Amino acid sequence: MFILSKLLSIAINPGFWVPVLLIVGTALLWTRRQRLGRWLLTATVAVVMLLSVLPVGMVLNEILEDRFPTVQTLPAHIDGIVVLGGAVNQVATRVRGQPSLNEAAERMTEFVAMARRHPEARLVYTGGSGSLYHRDIKETEVARLFFAQMGLDVARIAFEDQSRNTWENAVFTYRLMKPKKGETWVLITSAQHMPRSVGAFRQAGWDPLPYPVDYMTYGWAQLRLGLDMVGGLASLWLGLHEWVGLVAYRWLGRSNALFPGPVAARWAN
Repeated sequence: MFILSKLLSIAINPGFWVPVLLIVGTALLWTRRQRLGRWLLTATVAVVMLLSVLPVGMVLNEILEDRFPTVQTLPAHIDGIVVLGGAVNQVATRVRGQPSLNEAAERMTEFVAMARRHPEARLVYTGGSGSLYHRDIKETEVARLFFAQMGLDVARIAFEDQSRNTWENAVFTYRLMKPKKGETWVLITSAQHMPRSVGAFRQAGWDPLPYPVDYMTYGWAQLRLGLDMVGGLASLWLGLHEWVGLVAYRWLGRSNALFPGPVAARWAN
């Protein structure tokens, strides 16, 4: 299933299909099927332009990011804080010798800030390697280095380094930390990724308080016409990745709902 999920991720990536279709269309121009080549090229360019002008990807991401509210206050006492991996580049870190973070860096920085505000909380970073090619290089290598440089006592943090995806994050971290009924745990991950994460964690046996970070969208006013091919295709792929993931997790029994949402009682401030 892990390998299939990686293949599916490629299959829904517009950045993969656009060059493939352009190559096939161009090749057909030099054969007897020139008319088919012209139609294929025209259709590909038309779709790319449409996705470059219309904020399709941003709409998909906006819905995901709005599913859980931005947290304004947290309970005075927190039993534990979980941060999902996916915000680091472990290969660049090993090669360059310094922590390399990606566009989801807020997962890491917010974890540090929250850990300092709540010294009573147990801490856990969950993330092994989701790569098909660098399975031996773990995200926890980057996390240890980064947290130490930020002044956190890494001896206070539990590191789960075997998970390859969100479902394994939930299951393996639950086994590692053994949260008790009635405890308050906070889950930190990107807002766009939060619905699938919460569904997986609930299915695994616990119900942490969602703490979304790393927002890409900032309101419907942002969803205007433009001309950004790279940004349009990238945001579309990110949105498709999560929406397809939600459907797949529900179908595989890895989520407690098709589109998990907040529990009102837990969010009474």
